[in-house]
Formats: sequence, structure tokens, C-alpha cells
Amino acid sequence: MKNKEIIDLIAEACDDKRAEDIIALDMNQVSLVADYFLICHGSNERQVQAIARAIKDVMDEKGIEVNRMEGFESARWILVDVGDIVCHIFHKDERNYYNLERLWGDASRVALQLGQEG
Repeated sequence: MKNKEIIDLIAEACDDKRAEDIIALDMNQVSLVADYFLICHGSNERQVQAIARAIKDVMDEKGIEVNRMEGFESARWILVDVGDIVCHIFHKDERNYYNLERLWGDASRVALQLGQEG
């Protein structure tokens, strides 16, 4: 499965748990850490954990290994490592504080295919 397809699966899992402001950044030209970052946030710790669990569940269903998940207990900033894609699931306050979009401002945004209907 291609990275873009995986990003869309992850974004959809986040959207299903009502994650807010879901964005993906193409990190290929700006960082060696990962090819892509997916960033979103939830409004409370339970929602942040639910988003992380949803990502893990979808990856398990597709046979894609989640290498590591960090920060789950505190649920203020959960990092889900899916190989070439690193997901950052923030509590809203932490997202505003760390502002990864600005920190990695040189990275281009990736269009996401979310199944939102009007």
C-alpha cells in the first residue's frame, strides 16, 4: 500500500473520532525523521486516546505495523509511528503551544481524502 493511501486511511480514522484540523505534511524535503507527518487534535484526553486507538485499529485491520505509540497515558500529545508516517495527535492546548505546522513551515501540505459529506 502506498504512503498516500495510508495517510488517507489514517486521516479517515481520525475524522471518524471527530479529530479537528487534520492536516498532512510532506516531510521528504525538510526532514529525515519521516516522509509524512499527520497532525490533528482532540478537545480532551479521552478523545485524544480514542483517535490514537482508531489509528492503531485501522492499521491492524490492514496488516500495517505500528512501530511505536508514545504518550498514550497522559494523552496530551500522542505520537503514532507508522514507519514513513508519523501521526501527532494533540490535546488542543498542546497543539497551539507546539505549533508543528509553523515549526515545519517549509513542508508542503498533502491533500486528504476525507469522506465528509455536506
